[in-house]
Amino acid sequence: MAIEATFTDSQFPLAAVFSALPDVRIELDRVIPTDAAIVPYFWVQGADAASIDTSDIDHPGIRDTRVIDTVDNNALVRVEWNLEHESVLTAILETDVVLVSAIGKQDEWTFDVRGNDQQTLSDFRSYCQEHDIPVELTHLHALSPLHSDLESDLTDAQREALTLAYARGYYDSPRQVPQQAIADELRITRQAVASRLQRGTRRLVASTLITSDE
Repeated sequence: MAIEATFTDSQFPLAAVFSALPDVRIELDRVIPTDAAIVPYFWVQGADAASIDTSDIDHPGIRDTRVIDTVDNNALVRVEWNLEHESVLTAILETDVVLVSAIGKQDEWTFDVRGNDQQTLSDFRSYCQEHDIPVELTHLHALSPLHSDLESDLTDAQREALTLAYARGYYDSPRQVPQQAIADELRITRQAVASRLQRGTRRLVASTLITSDE
């Protein structure tokens, strides 16, 4: 079952753009990658396109940028990445996830990626951890709705606890955080976290693995 996940990253190479253009919005223009390029274009929105100058962008993850077109006061920029510098892009190249979208603002980048299964997304997250790429999981969901009845649907509290536990490495081996750390972040007791994880896991198993003989 295909799964989509949303990650945030505060240190993506294009964050260097915001030092000169703090109020703009950047969106990667996703095209089919080749051996020579991955996501070779991005849009700069929210500034006077005619005045945008990318010559001052200085980041070890970027070799070169140049404005190639302007459309409705948005600038289309060609970028040549330095893939020897570890970033979300190298994590995408080295794992089996697919980039769905990427949007950047001054304080944060948000990436939507898709994997064939949860293991694919876990491999992506592990790669980021091993290479000190500071991504944080904020949302995880099935590409298509799960076929389940009301008994197997997660509550908002269970979904929040399970997603946070996954993001913090609770389900990794070895385990990265104890239940108490998750409880502290959610500002609830450890017993409440244990209950949400146990009940939420039970409902996930019931909705995805257990079939009816009726």
